[in-house]
Amino acid sequence: MLRSLVGYARGVGMDARWLVIEGRPAFFRVTKRLHHALHGALGDASPLGAAERVVYDQTLHENARALAAIVRPGDVAILHDPQTAGLGPHLLAAGLSVVWRCHIGSDGANEETERGWRFLEPYLCDIPAFVFSRSAYIPPYCDHGKSAVIPPSIDIFSSKNQPMAEPAVHTILVHVGLVEGPPPEPADHGFTRLDGTPGRVQRRADVIRMGRASAWETPLVVQVSRWDELKDMQGVMEGFARLSNGATPADAELVLAGPNVKAVADDPEGARVFDDVVTAWRALPHGTRNRIHLATLPTEDVDENGAIVNALQRHAAVVVQKSLREGFGLTVTEAMWKARPVVASAVGGIQDQIEDGVSGVLLPSPTDLDALGRALRELLENPAEAGRLGAAAHERVRERYLGVMSLLRYAELLERVSAAR
Repeated sequence: MLRSLVGYARGVGMDARWLVIEGRPAFFRVTKRLHHALHGALGDASPLGAAERVVYDQTLHENARALAAIVRPGDVAILHDPQTAGLGPHLLAAGLSVVWRCHIGSDGANEETERGWRFLEPYLCDIPAFVFSRSAYIPPYCDHGKSAVIPPSIDIFSSKNQPMAEPAVHTILVHVGLVEGPPPEPADHGFTRLDGTPGRVQRRADVIRMGRASAWETPLVVQVSRWDELKDMQGVMEGFARLSNGATPADAELVLAGPNVKAVADDPEGARVFDDVVTAWRALPHGTRNRIHLATLPTEDVDENGAIVNALQRHAAVVVQKSLREGFGLTVTEAMWKARPVVASAVGGIQDQIEDGVSGVLLPSPTDLDALGRALRELLENPAEAGRLGAAAHERVRERYLGVMSLLRYAELLERVSAAR
């Protein structure tokens, strides 16, 4: 998302840059705990006390020193999510205008949300402007006219969302190992990179499965997510297992796809969650396990990774996002743009993205595995209904969630921030 927005901003003459903070594993353990807390979840139940604040403060102080050589008084810094909040006081003291953007939150308060917001409050109290994905996520001390609601958007020209012809979809999925070969003739590994140059999918996915890859004709139920407990990949697998019992409607199979677990530096839980999913997969009956594929996708090349996700979502018969909690489901928007029928939990921002029964299917309870199975069966057995939902989904994204709309909203926000200096 940021790669595209920065590019568009530079295209209209703004000196916009995207900087990534650095930290040690202890810092990312703290910020992952904050991530869970703001969602209202316990995470690993580790404390958010004085020792964790020392780790957080030291890391952001080091990053602020590095930033001092790049930024100037009068610049605007847009900080994203809990990892960067501690930069706010440093940048304000250096004469910058600061906006803090939070992509996550919870519709209701509990002990964990209060713990997370209490930890962040000292860094946010003096920041003049905030952006949230939903109004329900705004804590009291970030309100009082200081906050704007700007939902995340997608770039329809990125490798993850650009149009992709069926031969390219087929070739890419055969090459990465998610669909059985041979590829069509002539083969087409290609896509267009964000800078406009041609790209080619060269790497392969690591896939855990019983035997052969799915046939091209096999309908696929797909969830693409990080290996995060809140994305509930294991729950999706167990719901699909209840549906199948050795045979699924239309002989469908399930693909759970996420990033290579060694490639996401700020997610220390990813490898453990993936291992838990694999352990649960091994415990399934043979006939069910044979229909489920666990894929970790290459991430060394961001554009290549996007092209693989693009191909997988376009080939899916149904896309699932059964999150237990979700700030805003970008994978939901991406699948909707590709006119796929989406079955998703009625949590967080997903409730804004999908109109139940109109542009997708919302599961009232994310833990109701039987409801997931019923929704999947209905769509797999009724392709016309799946097509109707997919077409409406595409139109809803076109109306609400494209990058140009975010740019216009950010332009209004920056104008307001500049006028207040």
